[in-house]
Amino acid sequence: MSGFLDPPVLFFVFGIFAGLVRSNLEIPPQIARFLALYLLMALGLKGGFALEESGFTAEVSTSLLGAVALAVIVPTIGFFVMRRVVSDFDAAAIAATYGSVSAVTFITAVQHLDSHGIAYGGHMAAALALMESPAIIFAVLVANWVRARAHPGQQAMSLGRVLHESFTDGGQLLLLGAMLIGFVTGASGEAAMQPFAVDLFKGMLAFFLLDMGLIAARNMRELRGRSSWLLVYAIGGPLGHACLALALAAVTDMQAGNAVLLVVLAASASYIAVPAVIRHAIPEATPSLYLGMSLGMTFPFNIVLGIPLYTWAAVRVLG
Repeated sequence: MSGFLDPPVLFFVFGIFAGLVRSNLEIPPQIARFLALYLLMALGLKGGFALEESGFTAEVSTSLLGAVALAVIVPTIGFFVMRRVVSDFDAAAIAATYGSVSAVTFITAVQHLDSHGIAYGGHMAAALALMESPAIIFAVLVANWVRARAHPGQQAMSLGRVLHESFTDGGQLLLLGAMLIGFVTGASGEAAMQPFAVDLFKGMLAFFLLDMGLIAARNMRELRGRSSWLLVYAIGGPLGHACLALALAAVTDMQAGNAVLLVVLAASASYIAVPAVIRHAIPEATPSLYLGMSLGMTFPFNIVLGIPLYTWAAVRVLG
């Protein structure tokens, strides 16, 4: 209940309410973009400061390898499950969406851990960045394979172009750049950036989640009349991915806080980076489908119920 009563989460719920009653409340797109960039920059800085203090340990390597493994396994499972329900192109797009990650869900989980005094490693911000692209690459390869089977002479989508867009995405570059700056500047940088990266963080997150609540409410309407199996996967898929990540964390004896963040990453779904690439990489897919599922169902579930649930499970399993 304490997680649900966290102000940023309540602002998210309020945003959903405002959207569902069709209020004219809105956050201008440029302000929303600034808030997203601020959160990524602050997260990167905090991760870099923490990593400089802890150093590169065996657990850091294990956590990052586990993150990459999940980024490959989750979209593969997702594609073969979803192709039984939708077309191969839609299945590839959904697999990419759920195989990639949500930075805002991760940032909300970080704030949740901070609020409950649960320690975690700064290197998990790097895990966030590493898990962004493998699912996109997988989906494009699958789409090219499907096209080659249906139209043998058709030219495949350039994987190089997709890779360039994935790895040079502004948000991802900012996250990694801020993390590097935090690592290089260390304690002196942390003291200098405290008012910016820490003191403002929770208020900015609350403002951004208000906007995300409004967007989520609009996407909920996109799911009307869709197959019930899609709705089942929008909740059941992330829960299954979370169990897979928790099992991996238990096998590698991961620290509880790091395990929470790994589980959150595995259970999240992308709604910014992946849709932006998939729209032109797999134009045959239906945007309202993968966006409606991720933003209309999975994102609200994770923000309101998922993060407290994943935290409870990880702490119970790993202490």
